[in-house]
Amino acid sequence: MPADRKDSMTSHLLDQPHHDGSALHVPPGTPALGDTVPVRVRVPRAAGVTGVWLRTVRDGEPRLVAARPDGGTDEETSYVAEVDVHNPVTPYRFLLDGPGGYRWLDGRGVHAREVPDAGSFRLTTHAPAPAWLGDGLVYQVFPDRFARSGAAISRPAPDWAVPASWDDEPAGDGPLAGTQLFGGDLDGIVEHLDHLEALGVGTLYLTPVFPGRSNHRYDASTFAAVDPLLGGDAAYARLADAVHARGMRLMGDITTNHTGAGHEWFTRALADPAAPERDLFVWAEPGGADVATTPAGEGYASWLGFGSLPKLDWGSDETWHRMVTGPDAPIGRYLRAPYHLDGWRVDVANMTGRWGSDDRTHDVARALRAAIGRENPEAALVAEHFHDATADLLAGGWHANMNYTGFTRPVWSWLALDGSPVAAHGLPVAGVRRPGGSMVAAMRDFDAGVPWSVTARQWNMLGSHDTPRLRTVVGPDAVELAVTLLLTYPGTPVVFAGDEVGATGDNGEHARTTMAWDQAAHGGPRWDAATLEVYRRLAAVRRGSSALRDGGMRWAVVEDDAVVFLRESPAERVLVVVARGPWSGVTLPGRLLAPGAEPEPLYGEVPVSAGPQGLRVSGDGPGVAVVRLA
Repeated sequence: MPADRKDSMTSHLLDQPHHDGSALHVPPGTPALGDTVPVRVRVPRAAGVTGVWLRTVRDGEPRLVAARPDGGTDEETSYVAEVDVHNPVTPYRFLLDGPGGYRWLDGRGVHAREVPDAGSFRLTTHAPAPAWLGDGLVYQVFPDRFARSGAAISRPAPDWAVPASWDDEPAGDGPLAGTQLFGGDLDGIVEHLDHLEALGVGTLYLTPVFPGRSNHRYDASTFAAVDPLLGGDAAYARLADAVHARGMRLMGDITTNHTGAGHEWFTRALADPAAPERDLFVWAEPGGADVATTPAGEGYASWLGFGSLPKLDWGSDETWHRMVTGPDAPIGRYLRAPYHLDGWRVDVANMTGRWGSDDRTHDVARALRAAIGRENPEAALVAEHFHDATADLLAGGWHANMNYTGFTRPVWSWLALDGSPVAAHGLPVAGVRRPGGSMVAAMRDFDAGVPWSVTARQWNMLGSHDTPRLRTVVGPDAVELAVTLLLTYPGTPVVFAGDEVGATGDNGEHARTTMAWDQAAHGGPRWDAATLEVYRRLAAVRRGSSALRDGGMRWAVVEDDAVVFLRESPAERVLVVVARGPWSGVTLPGRLLAPGAEPEPLYGEVPVSAGPQGLRVSGDGPGVAVVRLA
């Protein structure tokens, strides 16, 4: 036993009552208004509960009904009560009576105190994201940095660009960060789809492919064509065909909050005050916050004050026509032949339609969902929202969100290198290494704020084109721990191209590194084959497990240096152990194992064994274990 391991044994959380929105507790499917949905809570005998009530909120008023015992085991009783689906989103939680007084069970846990409704479980009549979104990894590609085809080399650089060699280091700040052009293109992606398939990718997501005056292309100059630097419309169609031929999906990236200042609509608006394009943008008094100024002295709203990104006005019928409802509107057009996109990720979705007293975000989100649904009922709509997206995710628009606050930041905070110089993402302060309880509390807070149908499809990431690289934040030794959490936690795992081979980067721009394809066969300083194997093996484990893909989530142990949780589906139970250092270990109840079964290791080296006292989880660490129990 390591000398620095704690002496006392760890207690577990499995004697607490439990409920989540998965199939073991709530019938599958999306309820309609007027439906009655039975919900189930599991109450261990050790919890000392003598009565259970279901508390719902109907038309703003709480209601209580008694739950009835309905099956169970010698060690656990199951209680059931019915939720009347009278509102599009129905919050509910459980009242537990017993020695010591009543307690509440909600999405954040069991509380011997009053709690706000913000943490309640929720049923919703809004349909969830399509099931395919969680079938495999989502793989994010920044097109300029992934791969060059032979044709890319001969394309001349535009006047705004500074050409770079493929092995150059990306600029992390200054003008070069947006103008450094490496020349990756769409046919280059086609040439490396074998890599994605071997990794277990189900969906390829590309950042914007529309032309602009930057390497990131979030400053579109048109939505009517694909950037010729990437190969143009024909190359996009070839990529779509190649992706779909392999059984994968393709998602695009669009800016509904703004265009580029070089966009054909904005240039017409500046050239002619009577042009219909004037109605597409938000005009404001010069000198205000987030207001830029035209050469003629007019003020216009822009993204965070960047004049290169003028803000669209969703109070205008013309904007709706150009973006959503018109026959050539990009939201629907790219879901049709020859591209057949499978959905959109929407840039700065949280700002779309919001300006001062105007707030049309939810209307826009619902309209986008309806528009893509008309083209493809199985299309997905994912928002970018860097902070608290819970209110926006209840409105029936976005299917899911890029889950920075509910997954990325909590995981980083637990695994961050001590004294890391990397800034906390989006904050003007250094990152911090926190105990496991802080990570889990943050995860539970954000998961509890949305229906389970949303949690189960959230885009969980360990980094993106807007963040430092995982390896830089946590160090090479903790990458496996982070990837284990990514591939076993509820939601859709998203991988930014390069993370799987050990890419590094201090901030979002610096992290946009190229792929070192010349090192793929034999490894090298920019291609870590061992890290790639971790991703591949864990992706395969997830792909082969109904519990990891679709099961519920039950925390078993939350310690400073270790977390243990269960993923459970009707067909399977999987135990996940992630330890960032040595800890005391734990003995879990023997009822977790199927009768006569032994723990079946699926991944990792931390020992998990069955004994007369129960299921023993070793305190070895750092390390991980993914173990099938039933």
